[in-house]
Amino acid sequence: VNSTLGPTSSSVPTTTTTYQLAPLPSEIESSFTTDSSIKLDEANGRGRQGSKASSTRNRGTGRGRRNNPSPPPEDGLERVFVWDLDETIIVFHSLLTGSYATRFGKDAPASVSLGLRMEEMIFNLADTHLFFNDLEECDQVHIDDVASDDNGQDLSNYNFQTDGFHAAATSANLCLATGVRGGVDWMRKLAYRYRRIKEIYSAYKNNVGDLVSILPAGLLGPQKREQWLQLRAEIEAMTDSWLTIALKSLSIINSRSNCVNVLVTTTQLVPAVAKVLLYGLGGVFNIENVYSATRVGKESCFERIVARFGRKITYVAIGDAKDEEQAAKQMDFPFWRVSVTRTWRRYTTRLILATSERLHPKTLYHTSKCHPS
Repeated sequence: VNSTLGPTSSSVPTTTTTYQLAPLPSEIESSFTTDSSIKLDEANGRGRQGSKASSTRNRGTGRGRRNNPSPPPEDGLERVFVWDLDETIIVFHSLLTGSYATRFGKDAPASVSLGLRMEEMIFNLADTHLFFNDLEECDQVHIDDVASDDNGQDLSNYNFQTDGFHAAATSANLCLATGVRGGVDWMRKLAYRYRRIKEIYSAYKNNVGDLVSILPAGLLGPQKREQWLQLRAEIEAMTDSWLTIALKSLSIINSRSNCVNVLVTTTQLVPAVAKVLLYGLGGVFNIENVYSATRVGKESCFERIVARFGRKITYVAIGDAKDEEQAAKQMDFPFWRVSVTRTWRRYTTRLILATSERLHPKTLYHTSKCHPS
């Protein structure tokens, strides 16, 4: 499985960016406890490869370790909407390839340029603030998959740059696809990084502009936030408000106490988190509801979601590709295919209907497929 982001081989040069972690707002920093909580689209040009192991080895709990702290399903939950990301909620890969522009009569060079600019932002955010240089070969399916190795140490003054994690991983080949794992000390450092990602996500999911504004100076210049917003606006114009329409559906679901949005993407977990933040999706996806299918495939992620929320819930899978459709079929989930921009308007109506009425899953399946009109 190629687990990187885009199709070009030279769009973003490999860097050795060091981490300059953004300070968390004081009111948020003080609210974090020592607990940590619960993990790939297509090729990107940096040649980044995810592990091809079929599953993440479960770690038992022992002294100093805690059980997986992911929150249980809320009482009254009735429906779980399982979303794909690229070409479903956002248009990204087809911008990079120019295929979206070709299909809808847009300016292909402008499309590719927009895709490359956003790709650069995704990787800069992932590398600079989300430890992707360290975690690229230590990819997880879920943010809390190594939480049992976290001893709860206060990370306020912890120095991630000098703790020896990256050197140890490189020299000992600790993150191989074979599932080889490091010792207790190394696994704890790995867990610290995922905990820190979770803290940053929680702090900035509704104000990611503040995080963008402290990216490396060479990325966007002094008016970074404004240029990021401009890039988002240009992508929306190119894609006929694709993200805006998708967010309307996601927000309707998010507002319902009996429904929840879950994301299952073929992007590696860390760049997927960066995407969610940069596209303004943090308000509709809790980080515990983001899963990466890079190493395990979508069906395995769907199985984990069912194990988490229970079999009495109605699940609806939404996507544009065969992998999620096949996974939905195997799990007996209703599946909604998103195929072209104009279907989003009817698609939104379907979601409103599905979140408002008690429909049997089989009825839902037959009444809600999206096709070009």
